[in-house]
Amino acid sequence: MLEFNVKTQTGSFDIEAGVMRIGQDFLVAIWGGDKPHIGAVAAALPRASLKDPALFSATASVISFPAHKEHELARRSSEKISATLNTPVVVTAGIHWDNLSEQGIATVMKNSELLVDLILQKLKQDSEGASYGS
Repeated sequence: MLEFNVKTQTGSFDIEAGVMRIGQDFLVAIWGGDKPHIGAVAAALPRASLKDPALFSATASVISFPAHKEHELARRSSEKISATLNTPVVVTAGIHWDNLSEQGIATVMKNSELLVDLILQKLKQDSEGASYGS
């Protein structure tokens, strides 16, 4: 079983992820802040790109708990991982800092993109040449 953690190291609003491979699929938990939790869940499925059928994209369904704002982070993360690996992906996200400013939210979103890149880099290193999807 493949399982690992990654963390951003920007020094500002850093976040973490735990990644688990389940068969050919991936389960990713993203958390951070003073009160990590589960605020949203996104399940993404790869599909042929609408612009270029030779490429992959992904579509996600999202559940967000009331008063939580992680839905967009979970959706974007699950779709990018799913499209890149051509396999189903579930992402949970729960990040909280008290009184987070708009600039802080933008930093968290940027860090989430860095985090997804770290996940994909780690998977590429650990499984060079492996095909995840069918």
